[in-house]
Amino acid sequence: MGAAITPIDWTGGPALLWVLGAALLYWLGGPSLRRPTRSVDRWRTAAFVGGLGAILAALDSPLDGLADELFWVHMTQHILLIGVATPLLALARPWMRMWHGVPARVRRPVTRSIARGPRWASARRAAGFAGGALASWLIFNVNFCAWHLPALYDAALRSPPVHALEHFTFFATALLLWTRVIDSPPWRSPLSEPVKIVYLASTLVVGWVLAIVLALATSPLYSAYSAEASRPGQISALTDQQLAAGVMWVPGSLAYTIAIILLAYRLLEPRQARRGGRSTKPLATGVG
Repeated sequence: MGAAITPIDWTGGPALLWVLGAALLYWLGGPSLRRPTRSVDRWRTAAFVGGLGAILAALDSPLDGLADELFWVHMTQHILLIGVATPLLALARPWMRMWHGVPARVRRPVTRSIARGPRWASARRAAGFAGGALASWLIFNVNFCAWHLPALYDAALRSPPVHALEHFTFFATALLLWTRVIDSPPWRSPLSEPVKIVYLASTLVVGWVLAIVLALATSPLYSAYSAEASRPGQISALTDQQLAAGVMWVPGSLAYTIAIILLAYRLLEPRQARRGGRSTKPLATGVG
């Protein structure tokens, strides 16, 4: 690894602590062990565990060390946060259950203050604005593109606090994006199925454009990677950048593509059901 890059070995520790804290709240806020577990609760718990596992795989695994040396591994980290962890957590709907894991003597006054307190009025207005279709789309995509500017990307590689901020904003804005598409109480999607398809497809196009820029560049864009004397596999910095473009293009598209297909099926299924004389109740795909 080049001397210009500062190792970021500490990021996994806080990630593990956050994951363990979330898991503890989820367990404390869950149903009594005496109550039978419904199948829907089981698959939501599986989605929750999968989402937390994706966070740990991204931030507290060998990937985290290799990401300092290989651009395509760093891109894999981002895809795990944006396209695996956040949609799974949105599907899991863990927020109210985790909140009920907080002791009632703390939870109730905080809930009242956030919901009606004057000190939180600005935050409520900001949250309402950010939850809009256009605002949430812009927040995610502007953040995603901005961090891929060479100056910001190199800064993240050289500074652990900036790197942690990069990962946090990727996760937070992706969660905002996915909860506009997947109902995840207390967040309800304000979008219809056709608008959700456009919302996701346009986000997909933004990622494709960025992947094309990375793939067609004739020289490495990020000095923090190009300055390395050698890298695992002895690949060149330009090849590494092209592999990162491939990760963004194909694995990075999977979550959006699957969601678009499910939404399209859900949009068309009632019409098909009427033609076949079946029930017109939409299929519970878990999206929307």
